[in-house]
Amino acid sequence: MQVNDQNSVRCVGGIVYDGAGRLLLVQRANEPGRGRWSLPGGRVEGEETDAAAVIRELREETGLEVRPGALVGTVVRGPYEIFDYRCAVTGGRLRAGDDAADARWVGAAEIAELDDAGALTDGLVDTLRNWNALPSA
Repeated sequence: MQVNDQNSVRCVGGIVYDGAGRLLLVQRANEPGRGRWSLPGGRVEGEETDAAAVIRELREETGLEVRPGALVGTVVRGPYEIFDYRCAVTGGRLRAGDDAADARWVGAAEIAELDDAGALTDGLVDTLRNWNALPSA
């Protein structure tokens, strides 16, 4: 894991699959990465735990209730240190909200198409591949 200095911003992300093995992605409504597709997530607020932040962020961005599981990996993007957790959906209805312009489930072919079109956040497919976390559908 790469560690930033004291000015780093702790963030979390959720790696979520549906019953068909498709991966949940959101299209970012704001910078950084406005208009690009990425894992849902965001900043850890105040004294919030990573688990609480993942639950809150996914509810806000996707409308889904999740149960966070194991840490899958960590990435550093500028000042953002992002801890990505595998999550299971426990309720809710998929919809774009908060910082997301859109939210959807994507299979292997669709994520490859988004990557080829430059529509994903930089390095997302390589990171997911390294973590054995690409969609199976």
